[in-house]
Amino acid sequence: MKTSLIIMAAGLGSRFAGGIKQLFPVGPCGEIIMDYSIHDAIASGFDKIIIVLRKDIESDFREVIGKRIEQVCSRKGVELKYVFQEQNNVPGEVPEGRKKPWGTGQAVLAAKSEINEPFAVINADDFYGRATFEKLHNYLCTEVSAGKYCMAGFELGNTLSENGGVTRGICNIDEENNLLSISETTNVTLVGSEIRAGETIVNSNSVVSMNIWGFAEDFIERLEEGFAEFFRKDVPKNPIKAEFLIPVFIAKLLSEKKISIKVLPTDEKWFGTTYKEDVPIISKNITELIDKGVYKNDLYSDL
Repeated sequence: MKTSLIIMAAGLGSRFAGGIKQLFPVGPCGEIIMDYSIHDAIASGFDKIIIVLRKDIESDFREVIGKRIEQVCSRKGVELKYVFQEQNNVPGEVPEGRKKPWGTGQAVLAAKSEINEPFAVINADDFYGRATFEKLHNYLCTEVSAGKYCMAGFELGNTLSENGGVTRGICNIDEENNLLSISETTNVTLVGSEIRAGETIVNSNSVVSMNIWGFAEDFIERLEEGFAEFFRKDVPKNPIKAEFLIPVFIAKLLSEKKISIKVLPTDEKWFGTTYKEDVPIISKNITELIDKGVYKNDLYSDL
């Protein structure tokens, strides 16, 4: 079965002074985090990669990674498509003074014309690990159907930054690993041997969502309807900052019992560029994975 991967690379990277965070090199030959996601996706069986960009970072993107992944995809027979998240691509008028992007929901909708098969969605600046992509791809090929989707569930203790607090969506799941709800928890930090959210101690084994999802094609229509509703109801209340976010929309659909989400547990360690200071830590993690034989120095040479 044909499967697509949507990579959301249009984020502003507001925490990252001095550069576009998705494009910082972390590998021995200048690879960025997205290289490892693309490598793992292709190795797992995905045969179409759709990258969501902003027009103003397209030239930087193509210079840093574009030619490299175009050659790999061509060699492996994997389709590679670029689409663009544009602020004026909305079901209404853009409010005066609005500069902020419309969120991850709109980013996925930017790929609407390219989606004709089950698909996964990931952040560009997050490392998810090969086993995570394998589980996602397997679900898309064997179990996904209209209204029956999936997400990767990480252990909270495998997702923290050493350089500051993070926000994590802690999942409430049933005995069969179905997602019931997501609780957004802010300022999650490692304090000594404990994980805390403010003054509250949080279990390190708590399952969290890291914004990696698997959907059937029908989700695009649901998302389009949800974006129109968001524009009617939410934008007038907060025209400058309102965002249409996938986890929030998923929570709404779950509460209305319109969909189900199977949580696919993964033991992989997540890491990402939340802060600029994370970059050397990510590079160290990549080096360790290379030393263990998970990746080659010449990343794509084993495909």
